Amino acid sequence: MSRKYLFIGVALIIVLPILALAWWLLSPLLVDQTVEEDLPFAAQAVVPTDMTRAEVQDVMAGMAKLTRPVDEPMPDKMTMGAEDSSGGSSTTTAPDRAGTALVLSKGTFQGADRFHQGSGEATIYRAPDGSHLLRLENFQVTNGPELHVILSPNPAPESRDDVHQPGYLDLGSLKGNVGNQNYEIPADVDVSSLSSVVIYCSPFHVVFSIAPLKKAG
Repeated sequence: MSRKYLFIGVALIIVLPILALAWWLLSPLLVDQTVEEDLPFAAQAVVPTDMTRAEVQDVMAGMAKLTRPVDEPMPDKMTMGAEDSSGGSSTTTAPDRAGTALVLSKGTFQGADRFHQGSGEATIYRAPDGSHLLRLENFQVTNGPELHVILSPNPAPESRDDVHQPGYLDLGSLKGNVGNQNYEIPADVDVSSLSSVVIYCSPFHVVFSIAPLKKAG
């Protein structure tokens, strides 16, 4: 093998991994990944004969934006639960009606710095079956490598130690840096102890965006 081809081979061995690493780091900054997931609780409702499922989903999406109970007309076969002053819940029921989700806490995303920006709403729900779910709506964040969704007891985490304060929960990889998306919260988690939703770059331990949570009601 000539020295020329040997040089080319060595150069490729060195350069290709560098190019791959550069693409992994920089490509998220150039490409948005959009996710559009329906609010899952609409699927649990009984659809009245005079409504389509899409109309039910629209009603449920409107309900999701509420932070406290309101006197709003509901379709005949739906129910709205509301937190009472003692921390429990009260529910208006009727024969053959399905339950709806209860908003426990909610927050608005904000940027961590000038470069890492975020916007949209984060809401933690309790479903009719007692399970919990985090939903991101009208959400957008600066893209980056291996972004994760983390629930933290710290209301304003800025560093790795802040994010990983005892009691934090990693919900896994961010599904997309744009759009509406859902994340299930394990049953054994005390959601009342969570104070923020953090979009976090795991490989480099960088906070991209934070949504401080406020309890509903």
